[in-house]
Amino acid sequence: MRMPHSGSTGPRRRTILAASAASTLLPLAAGGTARAATGSTPGSASDADPYDTLLARAATQLTGGEFDAADPDFAAALKVLDTQASGWWRDLDRSAGRTALWSDLSPAKEPGNFGQSYTRLRTIAIARATPGTSLSDSTEVADALLEALRFLHADAYNTTRPESGNWWFWEIGAPRALMDTCVLLREKIPAADLTAYVSTVAKFVPNPDRRTNIPTLAETGANRADKAVIVALRGLLARDADTLALARDGLSDVRDKGKNSLFTYVTSGDGFYEDGSFVQHGSVAYTGTYGSVLLGSAGQLIALLADSDWAVTDPKTSVLYEAVERTFSPVVFDGLMMDALRGRATSRQKAPDHKDGAAALTNILQLADGAPAAYAARWRALAKGWIRRNKTHPYLSLVGVPAIARAKAVIDDAAVPAADRLTGHFAFADMDRVVHRRPGWALTLSLSSKRIAAYEAGNGENLHGWYTGDGMTYLYDGDDLGQFGDGFWATVDPYRLPGTTVDTRERTDIGTGGGTGTYVPKNAVAGGAALDGRYGAAAMELLADGSTLRARKAWFFLDNAVVALGADITASDGRSIETVVENRNLYADGAPRLTVDGRRQPSRTGWSASLPGAHWAHLEGTGGYVFPDHPAQPSEGRGGAGLHALREERTGTWRAINTGADTGGSTTPLTRRYLTLWLDHGVSPAASSYAYVLLPGASAAATAVWSHSRPVRIVANHATAQAVEARRHGLVAAHFWQPGSAAGLTASGPCTVVVRRGAAGMSLAVADPGRTGTTVTLELPFPVREVVSADDTVTVTPGRRGTVTVRVAGSRGHTHTARLR
Repeated sequence: MRMPHSGSTGPRRRTILAASAASTLLPLAAGGTARAATGSTPGSASDADPYDTLLARAATQLTGGEFDAADPDFAAALKVLDTQASGWWRDLDRSAGRTALWSDLSPAKEPGNFGQSYTRLRTIAIARATPGTSLSDSTEVADALLEALRFLHADAYNTTRPESGNWWFWEIGAPRALMDTCVLLREKIPAADLTAYVSTVAKFVPNPDRRTNIPTLAETGANRADKAVIVALRGLLARDADTLALARDGLSDVRDKGKNSLFTYVTSGDGFYEDGSFVQHGSVAYTGTYGSVLLGSAGQLIALLADSDWAVTDPKTSVLYEAVERTFSPVVFDGLMMDALRGRATSRQKAPDHKDGAAALTNILQLADGAPAAYAARWRALAKGWIRRNKTHPYLSLVGVPAIARAKAVIDDAAVPAADRLTGHFAFADMDRVVHRRPGWALTLSLSSKRIAAYEAGNGENLHGWYTGDGMTYLYDGDDLGQFGDGFWATVDPYRLPGTTVDTRERTDIGTGGGTGTYVPKNAVAGGAALDGRYGAAAMELLADGSTLRARKAWFFLDNAVVALGADITASDGRSIETVVENRNLYADGAPRLTVDGRRQPSRTGWSASLPGAHWAHLEGTGGYVFPDHPAQPSEGRGGAGLHALREERTGTWRAINTGADTGGSTTPLTRRYLTLWLDHGVSPAASSYAYVLLPGASAAATAVWSHSRPVRIVANHATAQAVEARRHGLVAAHFWQPGSAAGLTASGPCTVVVRRGAAGMSLAVADPGRTGTTVTLELPFPVREVVSADDTVTVTPGRRGTVTVRVAGSRGHTHTARLR
């Protein structure tokens, strides 16, 4: 269902770091760096005024403090800042009768226009306060900024105006930029003006705890963190101790006894979950934007207030520290933030995956400066590895002076090792995401259910996000870091996203109106089980939006392969149904070799072919695809559906998918080439099916060998169960949709099971991704003598065919494990 906009379902914010090239220069210096620059700490025996000390620290967080402008990295960042700031300075309307500060932001009274106007003024103020720019220490610039602030206050943003339009500009966007600008100009702003600005912000952001335009709505997650920073800056400028305490206490939600504290694990709604999930807006997997902003803003405030009378001392800040490795590290690939965790931000031209990844890295390094040594050491090693491996989008070219200073200290420190690429299997049950990471690649699976939205759209953003939560698979390759960040979302066929099964009906744009909303499907099953942090299985029941299409989809994650199965694919609308195996971005002029069953296929753009009976395919630079026989619908032939291939050149615009007031894309056409592989289930299929195997990074020869040797056998693919067996690994994995037997396993009810046998015994993982059961009993296909270890929810009955009973009620789809002999 589409959810209408309201304060609770569709809050709107901006990821400041990713909003523009200039904004990457705004945050966020470490508390340690700032203290060194100021030379004193509040609360010390020195005579320094505590407010002056913290205001100087806040300014340093914006500018980076002292640095070597001759250093090439700093020089490049200065040039970016200077170019952006001087351009806006030149275009600033300074005439007496002006109705706006910039012609493209007229009239100034509109929330989106005054919100962006304050952001531009902040950038100019940063450039003026930063040595080495053309605006540095300019009296003319300072005077013009003061007049511009007066204009916006008189004409647009003041205590006499009620909120209208998008609340975010009134309560976060404009006040944050205004307070930052006041911090930088604090010695020049007349007292009466400063009082007026602080009073305005006090009206719209009186505290971090509540939405001002909906006083009954408690702020959560990133919005709460952002407001806490705003309130703290307001308190410093007003020299008000109570306001500073209010900001600090907002992080811990002292007002509501910790109910919405940023330092606690949640079990529903917004916030960090113990399994590493992060949710914002009630039902959206949002680690990559809102989660990162929370980390950055909370970390900034902790650094800002450190060693002062208002220092953050909540003992549960460890939740924030643990989130770096539990929540963020699994979804960052060589500095890229995985798109499955970025929601509607994927439609923002100025916020590709590498910029949101850089923002997260910046926030992690900022947090490291004030974190316990053991945490900080691990995070710096992570960051160093990400920075070194990403040659496609060098981190130092994406961020500004404060972040560069911090990163170079890590890069140049021989005592900090560069951590290897993370490997493992991560099932994020609380946000319907699965991440499988191997040494050279990673695959992310984006699911949805009646608990987690299939997509979020609104305010003109993410207009074509229809199928992003329907089982889309994102394949990340260490040698191809531009796949999703190089024009992908502006040019990809949105009806053919990898991993999805779709009705080919024409769709209309979503999210064109004011406010944001989500589509939350009605299916219960989405998620799976993880075994030994290395293997996994996942499933999703697809109940298509606006269509009779139904499907049962499952994925099995092995060392070098991902097996994808589909069964019971049914529709009755008279339209073709397709399952998309791959839709690879070949960039502007790529023509990698496609080989099918040993035969090279044409490389010309526009080529297409039907490839019935294909056993395997290989795409140069990406990997292999195998189409094995499977035991469902044998009359349909290999794979249950015919394979099709297409090379095409697609032209699109960012504007076509994002018309947002401050994130809208360009109308300039962008062209990219694609190689698409899909399976055609025909018109209104009845119980159709599919099976394919992804072999990321495999050579053509290895793909052919895999296809012939069949190291993984598909043993079930129907409405009761989907299961595979990998004898070489001693692995059996299955998802049961109902009571039944498969691969020697017998289940009393719906569940996902992964079992591995080895010389040292066997390990077992069980989950109930539908969250519908109370207990599930499994009969194993081998003897069990004893229990080595087991979760307290698992009961084992040894015997010739061991029996395991798992109490799944209340486990929210999480994995239950046991080790047996």
